[in-house]
Amino acid sequence: MTPAARVAAAIDILDQILAGSPAEKALTNWARRSRFAGAKDRAAIRDHVFDALRCRRSFAALGGSETGRGLMLGELRASNTEIGEMFSGIGHAPTAVSDAERAAFLNPRAGAEAVDMPDWIHQMLVAQMGEAGAEETCEALRSRAPVWVRVALRRGSRESAVALLAAEGIAARPHPEVKTALEVLENARKIQSSSAYLSGVVELQDAASQAAMLALPSPAAGARALDYCAGGGGKSLALADLGYAVDAHDIAPERMKDIPLRAARAGERIVIRNDRQSIDKKYDLVLVDAPCSGSGTWRRTPEAKWALTPERLRDLCDIQRNLLAEAADYVRPGGHLAYATCSVLDVENKDQVAAFLGLDTRFESVLSLALMPGQRGDGFYLHLLGSR
Repeated sequence: MTPAARVAAAIDILDQILAGSPAEKALTNWARRSRFAGAKDRAAIRDHVFDALRCRRSFAALGGSETGRGLMLGELRASNTEIGEMFSGIGHAPTAVSDAERAAFLNPRAGAEAVDMPDWIHQMLVAQMGEAGAEETCEALRSRAPVWVRVALRRGSRESAVALLAAEGIAARPHPEVKTALEVLENARKIQSSSAYLSGVVELQDAASQAAMLALPSPAAGARALDYCAGGGGKSLALADLGYAVDAHDIAPERMKDIPLRAARAGERIVIRNDRQSIDKKYDLVLVDAPCSGSGTWRRTPEAKWALTPERLRDLCDIQRNLLAEAADYVRPGGHLAYATCSVLDVENKDQVAAFLGLDTRFESVLSLALMPGQRGDGFYLHLLGSR
């Protein structure tokens, strides 16, 4: 496919997403209809689509409309690409830019539009961080996220993992501060077919999430941990690699279906607890990785940024409060309760912990970790509470 044909394909996919189709579904459906497209074509089109979703407001202003065509015009203008070469109407290229489209070219307004954030969330961030902090956070969420893997240190060193990946053409380098993390620099799409991944030496996990897991208490011999909102089990595996005996629970057990395979690949044993009635032990550590806005990861899931509403955020906060109250009952005296989100919003983070401590006097604050999105990881929040 020519570069112009890739732009045309991105326009079609973006129009489907703007009409309500999930991004991954729209991309998959296009690929199934377009067997002529090679791997490089699909990767380039995916990059166009996700870049446009990250920068949806500013690209719409630059392109003159919030349509697939407008967003792609905006992307090309933002990157100073010659529009006429891409919008020529020749072959599979999009039709030429009209006089009206040329006249509609606008610079994004300052504030939320310029940094690609919904107005109401931008206002929250400014109130929370100040103008400069909010702008820095929003700018970080406009760019592509680095790809990180976690090295299972019980299976090998970071140096051996780098060598193993390099043998298959995957370049990686150590994180300067997180001892388990490698940044993948080349051929990230080959990770899940690599021997390092298939043998459990590495797992895909963001560096900020890894940093949070490393901040948890080192387990004594025989220490038990409960991952109360386990999902796919990434943090369950990280807890096991720290040395905990791990039980995994999720309110939707189907989310945990991949944990046994992932645990076997890593050489770990994780016990699945499908319902609360089966959780009958007091744990040394209970982790609540709560459902949240995902605002710290919006550069990976940009459509979530535009889908979040004040009503949905209130619902999430209610869920988070309930989960903290439930999980607290599984912590043994002297144990720890860890509350985590991949959000940068105080209403989901420190405000939730403050409200919990105001109601449950069995716990006290031990440490708090708030990481902002950037080149060294996504946005992530961890608060460790100690049982008295």
